[in-house]
Amino acid sequence: MDPIDLFPDARIDDTGVISAEFTRLGITSFIEACRHVHQLPYGYNSDRDDLLILFREQMGSCTTKHAVIATLAEELGLPIFKNIGIYAMTEAIVTGTETILKRFNLPYLPMVHCFLVHDAHRVDLTEGNHNGKNRPIDRFLYTVQVKPNISAKDEYLLYRRALKEHILTTEDFQTVALKHVLQAREEGIKLLHAKLDPD
Repeated sequence: MDPIDLFPDARIDDTGVISAEFTRLGITSFIEACRHVHQLPYGYNSDRDDLLILFREQMGSCTTKHAVIATLAEELGLPIFKNIGIYAMTEAIVTGTETILKRFNLPYLPMVHCFLVHDAHRVDLTEGNHNGKNRPIDRFLYTVQVKPNISAKDEYLLYRRALKEHILTTEDFQTVALKHVLQAREEGIKLLHAKLDPD
């Protein structure tokens, strides 16, 4: 992934809901807002579909952190977009994954991760956060641009469609049923949640 400084910058004026939140915090530029969100603790919010939950709970996941900054970019007219990627989760990326892979007889676990895109640059505002992963995600099996605050339901439907059209058609998954991947995904989500410190 690329550094935040490769993004174009802009002054934040009170042009939208997210701009107003950053203005209230005394944050005056887009890059400054990116750094602020990046520095917030990583955590799963109580309502990921609430665009303002990151400000209330003072933490966020890849979903909510990138939703806020992609919305801010939209409000400021910056060509920076939220993307969803499906990556191959393995033991090297998240300790404990191998148990899931053996249980479901999978070569890897297709999981969702979000990031921001500007031209050829990709930025992950959770990189370096304590997010349960042993290293950054920089390779994806499938990526797509989405609206900043895509709902949990729409993201899940996108994931299922990508599995059927792009992942399960590969040689590694030709004998794997969709329901087994979905069941394994639930276990993968539980594993990632368990990796976060209770503090």
